Amino acid sequence: MASSFVHLHLHTQFSLLDGANQIDPLVRQIKSFNQPAVAMTDHGNMFGAVEFYRKAKEVGVKPIIGCEAYMALGSRHAKKDSGLAHNDYYHLILLARNLTGYQNLIKLVSKGYLEGFYYKPRIDKELLKLHHDGIIALSGCLSGEIPYLIGQRDMDGAMAVAGEFQEIFGKDHFYLEVQANGLDHQRIANAGLVEIHKKLGIPMAGTNDCHYLNKEDARPHELMLCLQTGKTVSDPHRMKFDTDQLYVKSTEEIAPAFAEFPGAVMNTCRIADYCALDLPLNKTYLPQYRIPDGYKDRESYLEHLALTGLQARLKERPSRIASSVYDQRLREELMVICSMGFAGYFLIVWDIIRFARSRGIPVGPGRGSAAGSLVAYALRITDLDPLVYTLLFERFLNPERVSLPDIDMDFCMDRRGEVINYVVDKYGTDHVAQIITFGTLGAKAAIRDVGRVLEMSYADADKVAKLVPNQLNISLQQALETEPRLRELVDTDPKVKELMANAQALEGLARHASTHAAGIVISEGPLTDHVPLYKGANDEVVTQYSMGDVEKIGLVKFDFLGLKTLTMIRRAETLINDTHPDAPPLVIDQVSFDDPSTFALLSSGKTTGLFQLESSGMRDLLTGLKPDRFEDIIAIIALYRPGPMDLIPDFIKRKQGKVTITYEVPELEPILKDTYGVIVYQEQVMAIANKVAGFSLGQADILRRAMGKKKPEEMEKLRVKFIDGAKEKKIPEKKAEKLYELIQKFAGYG
Repeated sequence: MASSFVHLHLHTQFSLLDGANQIDPLVRQIKSFNQPAVAMTDHGNMFGAVEFYRKAKEVGVKPIIGCEAYMALGSRHAKKDSGLAHNDYYHLILLARNLTGYQNLIKLVSKGYLEGFYYKPRIDKELLKLHHDGIIALSGCLSGEIPYLIGQRDMDGAMAVAGEFQEIFGKDHFYLEVQANGLDHQRIANAGLVEIHKKLGIPMAGTNDCHYLNKEDARPHELMLCLQTGKTVSDPHRMKFDTDQLYVKSTEEIAPAFAEFPGAVMNTCRIADYCALDLPLNKTYLPQYRIPDGYKDRESYLEHLALTGLQARLKERPSRIASSVYDQRLREELMVICSMGFAGYFLIVWDIIRFARSRGIPVGPGRGSAAGSLVAYALRITDLDPLVYTLLFERFLNPERVSLPDIDMDFCMDRRGEVINYVVDKYGTDHVAQIITFGTLGAKAAIRDVGRVLEMSYADADKVAKLVPNQLNISLQQALETEPRLRELVDTDPKVKELMANAQALEGLARHASTHAAGIVISEGPLTDHVPLYKGANDEVVTQYSMGDVEKIGLVKFDFLGLKTLTMIRRAETLINDTHPDAPPLVIDQVSFDDPSTFALLSSGKTTGLFQLESSGMRDLLTGLKPDRFEDIIAIIALYRPGPMDLIPDFIKRKQGKVTITYEVPELEPILKDTYGVIVYQEQVMAIANKVAGFSLGQADILRRAMGKKKPEEMEKLRVKFIDGAKEKKIPEKKAEKLYELIQKFAGYG
């Protein structure tokens, strides 16, 4: 490599409350330094590996995925203190050379959490011997075993351990790690490492153990360590680094610092050359559902279930729509599902829902775009007839834009765990995991936390925090620009200025890991073939990659949400039946959707505690609208959110006959009649594009998505296509443009 240095020991924000490097600015800085590669070596985990890999690639920097492993002093299974003054673990840098090394790294960090966790996720030399292939190791910082033994003046022991690691990893794949951080202990360690290098011929590599981006970030990083340990800056016993040199240095800064170890600097480039990891991010690993005997394949079994299921549905709930329409829609959906290879996915979801219903676990009627699938309705995955409510399959699964299906499954909050246990038992503990999520330091939390560390009174810090506007995801910089009182306080009070500067430096950093409320991953093979695993607070197995990254590596996630509302409905149903034992039993799924007394209750606004209808604003809306049909309830729930909320007064006037309902073109009437001429649903946008401009429903879904994402170039192409299509249907250009603007306005917030 042309550069003379590559950072091989670096902590991002995923070394939680220890590393302060956010990935975007990190890779941009590496690029600006003309350093062709950079490693990520977070403490004991690979939380950010996929994000790091993608973003480094995007800026043209080679990503080296690694980890600073915690090495148990003996066996990883030993869970008692050693009695040494030193922590009960050492550090060791591990770098993936290739896909084999990456997969071995996954197995190592997973076993650290699942087998070796004792305060920290520890591995041991036994595991290294099993999973060393494709990995380059560095001896680590002052907390590494070799530097520790050197510091204890045990050179024989240090030599022996160095030889042991060289034997495990191979002659060219183990390096002695020297650092130039100005610490006295480091100088002693470096001298010992040089001696080992000379005697055993083990090569050296220079690192900077980067914990923050720039030198001036040393102070906020110091405060972050106080957050981690619950200390304040004045505590003499707090954890701190006695140097301000652990930042991401340029090659020009590194060269003089390592003047006595030029070979160690050049070896960083040699190591980077060895590393050639190419992650397979464009594959999908669908789990496989085992079908019963007598069926040729999953597709034929799904077809059987869907056809018989639809017959049963139409017998239970006769429809005014012709059965031939149902048959055609079902076969069209099955053709798309099977041609896209998703039959197994539907069978897995069907099986999970079937289990829950068989055990009397309340299941939601369906949520999100999956409600547009007749196959899902036939399989009783959802409980709403998509033809009755004019829901579109293409919004769920678009043959013109291939993407994985996503069916949300809602269960009674109290019994969600039973469903997860069923899935684990069916597919195996090594094939099922929940998904990690990360809590970050928001604007107000950063102010309060930094205020505590700086020993400001809670009242003073809270006063500053309360000046940050209550706006979702607002940054402190945005707050300073929009709130004059906050800006004035920062400009006039030195303590507040210091507070704000440090809070801004730490804002947005990952603070803690937890388990996602809904996400579950089911894999075809063992999960550790693809993703590192973590142990959650309740001993649950969790992926180390977050929801988006799990999907990017090709694993399929399923959403199992525990809803309190379903629990409450079941309790109410039980209470009613217990209170009235002589009356016919109430079955919630058989309650009429057109009960006049129910609409009278809703119109009175007495909906406290009623899901999605309980806020004061919604209660006012109900009393103003006076809904008298189920479609009105659907519409106001869709409208009651930022953006569409502006349409509510006009919607009410139209319903009450105070405004004459007109349509720009006759084609709009059947699409907008149920919502009084107002565009309320994304399905209506798709239907307009289909009927007015001749878009296929797949193309209409692409239009809807492009509008929502506000991609100017794509939107302009689609605008021209829409207007040209409308003109072919004899619609004047000005009217076509007006219609496009109408749906564009809705899709922007719809």
